[in-house]
Amino acid sequence: MPAAPILVAVPADVRDFDNYRWHATPDTYLKALTRVAEALPIIVPALSNEFEIAVLLDRVDGLMLTGSASNVHPDRYGVPPSQAHEPFDPDRDRLTEALIRGAIGKGVPLLCICRGHQELNVALGGTLATEIQEIEGRMDHRAMPNKEQRERFAIRHPVSVTPGGMLAGIVGAHEIEVNSVHRQAIDRLAEGLTVEATASDGTIEAVSVEGARAFALGVQWHPEYWAETDAASAAIFEAFGEACRDYAAGRGR
Repeated sequence: MPAAPILVAVPADVRDFDNYRWHATPDTYLKALTRVAEALPIIVPALSNEFEIAVLLDRVDGLMLTGSASNVHPDRYGVPPSQAHEPFDPDRDRLTEALIRGAIGKGVPLLCICRGHQELNVALGGTLATEIQEIEGRMDHRAMPNKEQRERFAIRHPVSVTPGGMLAGIVGAHEIEVNSVHRQAIDRLAEGLTVEATASDGTIEAVSVEGARAFALGVQWHPEYWAETDAASAAIFEAFGEACRDYAAGRGR
């Protein structure tokens, strides 16, 4: 009898179109989970007032937060909102903050990508900077102005990986090449997070949770897009999948 698949919760974005409100996530993340992490994604609707977060976390083996076109609402980190911070998805904000805190507290493996990386920082008390390409000395981290996704998500700049850190242990290198599809970034790092990688302009590109009981990593780039062909991207998803299997096995014992 085949082993039961590991289950990974994936919080949904809220989108309004075709006269419906949709709770969904891009399939690039789902494919990376199924094909590389060898996990079964469970999309969690952004209806956190309708169910118990703790009950959900009792039934999954991991949690992955995706990127999104929306941004964390600045009210959540004490900054007045402006057009530069838009668009927003407050339903997702509420869901992911509760999931992040619950997963860390329970020791559920956690992988946070792009918006998820920013959500992790905010959930633990940090802040974000917007339109970082307008800050002196920063490079333009936004997507290439091209409608073709392979160009928008092309791997195009190096990041320095912190020696001896969690990410270094996963990718086995002190520098890797990543893609860059964002206009916000971590400003004040949350207490309890450790920097795992930085870009040449000082942008914090990866973090881990200090003292976490399990895998807990945030990356500002998009390893899901190249998880089947890029070694570093694959290593992140493989390590996450292995952590989820270890967690599931430990829970079974």
